[in-house]
Formats: sequence, C-alpha cells, structure tokens
Amino acid sequence: MSELSGLYQEVILDHNRQPRNFQKMEGADRIQEGYNPLCGDRLTLFVKLEGDRIQNISFVGSGCAISKASSSLMTTVVKGKEIQEIEKLFSGFHDLVTTKTTSISQEKLGKLVVFSGVSEFPARVKCATLAWHTLLAALHGEKKIVSTEEDGDGTQG
Repeated sequence: MSELSGLYQEVILDHNRQPRNFQKMEGADRIQEGYNPLCGDRLTLFVKLEGDRIQNISFVGSGCAISKASSSLMTTVVKGKEIQEIEKLFSGFHDLVTTKTTSISQEKLGKLVVFSGVSEFPARVKCATLAWHTLLAALHGEKKIVSTEEDGDGTQG
C-alpha cells in the first residue's frame, strides 16, 4: 500500500470512528432519508438553509465505513456552500469515485480526494455516494426515501 493510500484509508477510518456532524438537528428546513439496500447503509440528513446556502447540516444513521465517512466528510465540505456549488462538487466527486478522474480540481474537492480508491471497488460507489444523492434530494425538496437502487423507470429512487 502506498503512503498516500494509507493516509487516505486513515482519514476514512477516522471519519467512520468519529463522524463529524453526527447528530439530529432540531429546526431543520429539510429532512431526507437515504438507503442503500446493497450494503444496508441508512441515513437521515438534516439541512438548515439560509437562502440558497447550507447554513448547517448533520446526519444520523448506520452503515459501512465508506458510507459513514462519506457522510461525515460531505457535511464538513458543503456547510456554507450554495446549492449550485454543491451540485458541481457532487459531479466532481461522482466522477472521482466512478472513474478516478474528475471534472474539478483536487483543490476544490479538498479532503474528498480520499475516496479516489473507491473507483477500484464498484460495489462501494453506492456507499460513497448515498449521502450525496440524499443531500441533492433534500435540496430539491423530494419527499420520498432516496435509494441507491433504480426504480422500474430507470431513475434513482
């Protein structure tokens, strides 16, 4: 294992053991549930908006180390950002975990680059992106539980 991948693994394990923003938030503007039936990951996101900007965000739930660490890191990265910025960030993050390349700079991704190795394990992509899909659904005001499995119509649930 390279020194860099060892460091990345340590960051993921740290966020799994001590997730940031791991709490129920009173007074949230948006509450959204997400579920990954493949791995059993479940989370509930709490979002407090100030206009188009995330003022505060937290989550509760259970899941594998990748899912929990991704949720934790995501909440630290998106706090204070506008919805449009978050959508671009998700696009870059999704590219990173599916292809190991990204449409945005690693500088903009920040600590999210620790998930670059996920692309080598396709079954783990859903674990890494569950929180992100759940956040986008919350920001767009969707009411149903987000699932990483596709519905019959080919859309994510």
